[in-house]
Amino acid sequence: MKILDSEFQAWMGGVQARMETVLARLLPAAHVAPARLHEAMRYATLEGGKRVRPLLAFAAGEVSGAATERLEVAAAAVELIHAYSLVHDDLPCMDDDTLRRGKPTVHVEYDEATALLVGDALQSLAFQLISEHRISDDPRVQLEMVKTLAAAAGSRGMAGGQQIDLESTGKTLTLPELEFMHIHKTGALIRAAVLLGFSCGRISEEEKQKLGKYAKAIGLAFQVVDDVLDSDASTATLGKTAGKDSKQGKPTYVSAMGVARARQRAEELRAEAHAALSDLGGRARHLAELADFIVLRKF
Repeated sequence: MKILDSEFQAWMGGVQARMETVLARLLPAAHVAPARLHEAMRYATLEGGKRVRPLLAFAAGEVSGAATERLEVAAAAVELIHAYSLVHDDLPCMDDDTLRRGKPTVHVEYDEATALLVGDALQSLAFQLISEHRISDDPRVQLEMVKTLAAAAGSRGMAGGQQIDLESTGKTLTLPELEFMHIHKTGALIRAAVLLGFSCGRISEEEKQKLGKYAKAIGLAFQVVDDVLDSDASTATLGKTAGKDSKQGKPTYVSAMGVARARQRAEELRAEAHAALSDLGGRARHLAELADFIVLRKF
C-alpha cells in the first residue's frame, strides 16, 4: 500500500478542511470581547498543523460507526487541548521557541501574558464543548469521555510528561525511561483522540482494548519520528525550529539509540499498531493508513 494513495489523500484532506471550518465556528469570534484574547486563540489554533489527532478521532469513529457531527466536537476538543499545549510549550519558561507551524509563536506575536491566557482558555473551551454537546447516546459514556480527556491532559498524562521532560534536560535516559516520558507527554493525548472518536459511536470493550493498544504504539511512534525529523529535517520543512532538542540537551530517541535504530523502533511500533487492528477489518482501514502516514512522514 502506498503511504498516500489517492483515496487516503482525499479522506485526510477532507477531514483537515472540515476541522478548519469546525474550529473556526467553535472558537470565539475575534471581534468578541476580550478581542485580543480571542484573536490570539484563533491565531494559535487555525491555519496550521497536520490535525493528526482529529484524523485519529475520525478514523476511530469509523470503527464504531460514529456520526460525523459528534466526531467534529470530540476531535475539536482534543485539538484545542493540543493547541493549548503548544502555546505553553513554546513559552520562555518552557522550551522558549519563536516559531510554530511556520509562523511566530503566540508569545512572540502577542505577549507572554496573553499566551498564558490563550492556553488556559483553549483548555477550558475543550471541556465546555464535550460537556455541552451530546456526543454519545449514553450519558455515562460521555462522562467517561470527559474523564479520558482530563486524565490525558493532566499530571498523569501530558502535563506530567512535560514535567519529566523538563527534569530530564541534560540527563541520559534509558529507553524504558524515555518511553515512560513520551507515553505521557505525547502518547496520552493521541490515545485520548482515538478513544474519544471511538466512543462517539457503538462501542464494545473488546474493540476499545484493541484501539488502546493501537493508540499506545502509534503515540510512541509519533514521538520517535518527531525526534528523527528534528535531527535531520530543516526548519522550513518542519515549520518549527529544527535541532532545538539536541541543543538544549533534551533526551531523545536519536540521542538514546541513534537515527538508524530510532527509525527501526518506529517501524516496530508501526507493526504493533497494525497488529492491534488485525481483527477489525475494513472499518479500521484509515487507522492503519494513519499509522503508515505517522511513521513515514517527512514533516
